[in-house]
Amino acid sequence: MTAKQRNACLADFLEFMNHKGLNTTSQRRIIAEAFFELPGHHSLEEFYQHILQRDPGIGRTTVYRTLKLLCDAGMAMEIHFSDGITRYEVAKPDSHHDHLVCLQCGKIVEICDPRIEKLQREMAEKYGFKLRGHVHNLYGLCESCRAEAAAEDI
Repeated sequence: MTAKQRNACLADFLEFMNHKGLNTTSQRRIIAEAFFELPGHHSLEEFYQHILQRDPGIGRTTVYRTLKLLCDAGMAMEIHFSDGITRYEVAKPDSHHDHLVCLQCGKIVEICDPRIEKLQREMAEKYGFKLRGHVHNLYGLCESCRAEAAAEDI
């Protein structure tokens, strides 16, 4: 995400807060800025540790509540993988992707393939569904973990 896109996201979030009559505190601003700057999928604890580097005075509860507000604003998404840990990522308008998840090291790779998207739409139509969203996660072992397991077998 470019600096211009991050600034636009931050402005949209602050407008959302204002529209809801919520205080736009400096802590919420710091959290939102950090969220839009940090690519990837992060658990609350990982993101909280990132925030502590910017401002050690911000509490875990404030971080959690701000992440929830970002989700309410449609600017963040909660992602749930098989490990039971909720992760957060920036919700990109008009962008869709799925995930490859390593069951051993937890590596997450975003994938996007128009063939998968087309098949999902076709399957929904076949069964009379109008898609509103979906989660598509593929689980396995990444190349590094497979190589490590193979080396242990020698």
